Order: sequence, then structure tokens, then C-alpha cells
Amino acid sequence: MARPPSNADPHLQYRRTERLPSLIHSNLPDPPVSTTARLRAALTSDGVDRISRLPDSLLHEIVSRLPAKDAARTAALAARWRGVWRSTPIVLVDTHLLPNGASASSLDVTAAVSHILATHPGPFRCVHLTRSRMGEHQAHLRLWLRLLAARGVQELVLVNRPLPSDVPLPKTLFTISTLTRLYIGVWKFPDAAGLGGASFPHLRELGICSVAVESGDIDLVVARSPALEILNIQGTMKGVHLRLISKSLRCVQICAFVLESVEVVSAPCLERLILSECLSPAGGSCTTVKIGNVPKLSLFGKLETGKYALEIQDTVIMAGIKTSPSMMVTSVKTLSLKVRFGVHNDVKMVPAFLKCFPCLEALHIMSEKCDQPAGKLNLEFWEEVGPIVGVRLRMKVMTFLDYRAQQDEIAFLQYIFQNAQVLKYVLVSAVNPRYTPLSTDDMFSTLYAMSDELWLSKFSFAIGGTHGPEGGEPWTFRRGANFSDSDPLAPVKFIIRAAGPETHQQKPQAGKTRQQKPQAAKTRQQKPKAGNRLN
Repeated sequence: MARPPSNADPHLQYRRTERLPSLIHSNLPDPPVSTTARLRAALTSDGVDRISRLPDSLLHEIVSRLPAKDAARTAALAARWRGVWRSTPIVLVDTHLLPNGASASSLDVTAAVSHILATHPGPFRCVHLTRSRMGEHQAHLRLWLRLLAARGVQELVLVNRPLPSDVPLPKTLFTISTLTRLYIGVWKFPDAAGLGGASFPHLRELGICSVAVESGDIDLVVARSPALEILNIQGTMKGVHLRLISKSLRCVQICAFVLESVEVVSAPCLERLILSECLSPAGGSCTTVKIGNVPKLSLFGKLETGKYALEIQDTVIMAGIKTSPSMMVTSVKTLSLKVRFGVHNDVKMVPAFLKCFPCLEALHIMSEKCDQPAGKLNLEFWEEVGPIVGVRLRMKVMTFLDYRAQQDEIAFLQYIFQNAQVLKYVLVSAVNPRYTPLSTDDMFSTLYAMSDELWLSKFSFAIGGTHGPEGGEPWTFRRGANFSDSDPLAPVKFIIRAAGPETHQQKPQAGKTRQQKPQAAKTRQQKPKAGNRLN
């Protein structure tokens, strides 16, 4: 069943354009200073100004933690402070230049930014410019970038507000060799051929949001960023081919982006590859995802079985294919799939994908709505699939979101439960009842009715519901780039507590999320216990 091109509907494109500013800003990094900081003078009984007696290093540290407007105001505190802010690396965020709750014209914001850049000699450790209509102030923008290049800016967020998107990004940006973090939004990428030998030798994190690019543009920037660890790409309506070669990349996230293909040729340090809500190219053809040399890739998602054509080491993964060692990615421990269980071809790709990851420990499934179901695949289909190594011997955690109580979904769950020997924790979350004719209780009852006679392992089985949107909340870059979270794709966290004196088993407890609030059940011998739902 062919998937219609996801970027063909003009109304859909309009809705995406309306949501564009909020989507971009939700994925921008937070500035390192906050407007909640307040300057207060603590009165002492003897009237002595002890703060001004602090060493210069501490005064500079205090000022560096203030928004630029407040940092400049410290000059009025005492004579000792007058030169402090001018010699302190500061943070400039244009939204901090406005009074609380106030709005200002693009011209006012531009004037305020120009004043600070002209009066402060630098360096600027972090600059966020998101409130100006850059198309109306291109001369100012070129001057700002020259000043920032001269003053050693380290982190830069540069977003055109909000349209048009064809404002050319000044080539001066590519001369700022001191950058360690760069986010650009709503621009037209310059002709890569005209960038000469420009490079970002210290850049560790790059975000490209709703930037009009051609195939090869992003590849070039990555190739010229030898220290780049995090690459985040969001939003474009033109199909692009990505070909990534990097010795330093650890995390690649691509969201709401029209992709013809993405090929990870060689990325020996890559740990995470996340493709979320990527759009099909013109004509509705599949997006090709090619996996090459990625020996450290441990987390891979969110693959849509009906949208992506997976290719591993030059072999296209097809339904029913006999898996050979060259087609396996043994480093992957966490996998996320989005499946239309009512579409035969989509479901048949699930075992083909799973067989490519024999060391899989956590599987996260999102069930996608199918407007025109093409029959049902029952448990007999899965019995013909036979054992899958990763499911049988390795998989410990499985989550299943937007469960609709379809026969195809139940058959898949039964297959997992009858084959997974070391399964420990399971969460099934029912879809918001607004999107199905069944009530939440009706969907839960189909889980209660599942026979557990042939289940191979004892596992904690939690079920829950949600009042959130179909498909869950939009993915955010900060989730995937948070390396302190070993599994950012998991909708809940199972917390293992020490066993009490009455049992030798550890009881997991499902954590809370915005989408569901499941309650852990005990073991497979008992029916799963429904969790509460969050509004």
C-alpha cells in the first residue's frame, strides 16, 4: 500500500508554516543566563560595601552570569564596578533587552543589539539573536557577524524572524572560527562553492532549522567541522540527499525534514541516529537510510517501516530477506519503530528490521493510524517468521504506544511475549480515545484477555493511557543529545528497587511522563494492571 507524499497537501504545509516559529524555538538551546536574576544591594549595619571588595576574578564571574542589560547596569553600583562589565565575557540575548512582558519592533531590537556590540569590546561567550527581521537589516547583520568574529564569540544562535525563508545567510558567518555551538534558523544557505576554505575547527554542536539547503551543503559543513559531536537538523520542504562522513560525530537528529536519502558512510564515534517525522520526498517514494561504518551506534530510531528503505553495508533490507552477518549492526541496543499495523507491507518489514539488530535490548513501538487497513496479519504470520535472535535472547524492555486494540497489534504482542526469554519490563499505552471508536477500558480489556500460557518469561507488565496527541509530543533535540539519559526514546523509565525480605525479585516502577502515567504490574501470572491517565 503506497504511502501518499507527506508534503503534497498545501493545507498541511500551511499548518506547518504556522507552527514553524514555535517548533524552531522549542529546539533552540537555552541561554546560560536568565532574566530571573536580580541585582540587590544587601544593607549592612556598618554600611560597608563588601561585595565591591571581592577579588576581580569573582566580580567578573558575577557579571558573566547576568543578562547583558543587567551586566551593563552594574557600572552604576560603585566606582570599582565601572570597568568590570567591559572586561567580562558576556552573554547577549536579544529577548533579554526588552522590558518584562513588553514587545518591541524589529527596528528597536536591532538598535539595542547594535549598541551593545559597538560598546562592548568582547569577548562574547554566547549570543542569541532571534527577534530581528534580518531581511530588513542585512547590512546590520553583516556588521554584527564581523564584530562577533573579531571578538571571539563561542556560542551563536541566529534565527531570522520568522519569514521569508529565502534571506541569504551571510558568508561572514563562516569566518567565525571560535564557534563551539551554532544554531541557524529560517535562512537560505549560501552557495557552498563560494565558501572557500572556511571551517569551524572548534564547533561541537550544530543546529540547522528550516534552512533552505541543497544536497551537499550540510555535508560540506560537517566535513569542515573536525570536532563536531552533535548535528541537529529540522524542517525543510525540499528533498535533500545527506552523505555524512565524520570522525567526531556522536549524535545525529533529523526532524520534520524532507529527505531523499541519508547515508552515514563513516562515523566511527556515532552513538545515536534519530529520524523523527521526516517527510517523504516528492512522489511518495521511500526515504533511503544507508548505514555504513558505525561501530559505536547504540541507539537507532524512529524508523517508520512504511517510509524508510533501510540499507546496511550496500544491502537493501527487504521483507523475507535471509539475514547475513554483513547485514547486522551488532552495536545497536535500543531501537524505535513506527508501524502501521493495518498495512501488510509495513508489518512485514518489522521482522526484517529486527533481524538486523541481534543485540537489541530495548524496543519501542509506536502504532500509527491507518486510514485504509489492508486486512489482518494474525499470529500465524508471526509463527512463520520464527525466532529473532535479538528478541529471543537479548530484549529486556519493550514499550508499545498508541495501542488501538487491533488484531494485528495483539498478534505482534503475543509473538513478543511467546519468544522473548529475558524480557523484564513491558509498557502498553492505549491511544487517546478521541482517535478511536473504542473506549480506553475497551482497549484495556483486550490486554486482560490475552492468554499467557505460552509466554516464555516473567515480566512486569504495565498498561496506561494518554490524553495527548496521536504520535506523542514532538521530538526535541535536547532529549536525544542528553547523553546522561541512556535511552531518551523510552516513554517511561523503569526504576529498579532493591528486593524486600519477602521476595527475591526486584520490582520495577514505571516513571511518569506527560503522555501516560502507567502503574507497574507484578508478573505475567497476573493480569496487567491499568495505570492512571494524565490530562
